[in-house]
Amino acid sequence: MGETQVTSHEGRSTADPSPIAARAASETAPAPTTPPASGKTGRLLARFRALRMPRRPRLWFEILLIAVSYWLYSLVRNAVPEQKAQALRNADWIWSAEKSMGLAFEETVNHAVNSVTWLIVSMNYYYATLHFVVTIGVLIWLFRRHPGRYAATRLVLFATTAVALLGYYLYPLAPPRLMNGGANFIDTVLLHETWGSMASGNFKNMSNQYAAMPSMHIGWSLWCGLTIFALARAPWARILGLLYPTLTLVVIVATANHFWLDAVGGMACLAFGYGVSRVWYGALPHRLPKWVPDRPGRLTALRAARLPRPASEPVPHPEKTPESSRSGA
Repeated sequence: MGETQVTSHEGRSTADPSPIAARAASETAPAPTTPPASGKTGRLLARFRALRMPRRPRLWFEILLIAVSYWLYSLVRNAVPEQKAQALRNADWIWSAEKSMGLAFEETVNHAVNSVTWLIVSMNYYYATLHFVVTIGVLIWLFRRHPGRYAATRLVLFATTAVALLGYYLYPLAPPRLMNGGANFIDTVLLHETWGSMASGNFKNMSNQYAAMPSMHIGWSLWCGLTIFALARAPWARILGLLYPTLTLVVIVATANHFWLDAVGGMACLAFGYGVSRVWYGALPHRLPKWVPDRPGRLTALRAARLPRPASEPVPHPEKTPESSRSGA
């Protein structure tokens, strides 16, 4: 009843949908959708979207990528012309600027810590080793425990380092320990004959000595600290994450390898790195999913196998074979 109405055309009767049925059909009909892009443009867009999706990192690729990237970083950093005269002038300007702000405390810290031999020697080794050890350790932790956030966090580190190279080229800067006049800094590595800097002692010819701005000791240590603080669950680990860049700042000043303004430059580079990662992945690294698909429908890590099956996904049943049908199985 009420489903059709009869109309007459040239003496013939036809059944047309009633206004009520037509309205109901229009309300339940799916909305028209825009067809996806096809052809070469569609493939390029799909590939671009795929590149921006977090994916499971591959161990062999990450080892190769990090090794090649650090080799290129060292190559480019050391290929920057050692503009000694300009670097010393820039150091004098930095020192004068800090004095005008009343914050030229590096020389005082340098002499105070140097008076305690065991402490300054420990800081020399801290400067030489933890810069690499802790950074690699955080990368391994991310790879194993936060694969969905690994690529985005690694991009922060790479973008930070890349923009630092630009700083080395545009603004050569001598570290405080190499200043000629106006200051009396102590090169703690030379004095105590410790292996504490690639730019001192027997290693000074292997590294650009006038690439102090920005400080990547601060950039990398702050990257480590913020990553640990954002992702670690244990309160003690999060506290250590914040203490690490703080202690690194003390070390770079006490060993006269950097001005504190170099640390500000490192922080600015890190902010740029986070901005690049945010634009590319659409979210900050710690807001991305912890686990990501390895293949469609499969999550990384063995624990994914223990996740409950979604209610909308039916439980698969084995197909019956002719033998089992005849046997009543």
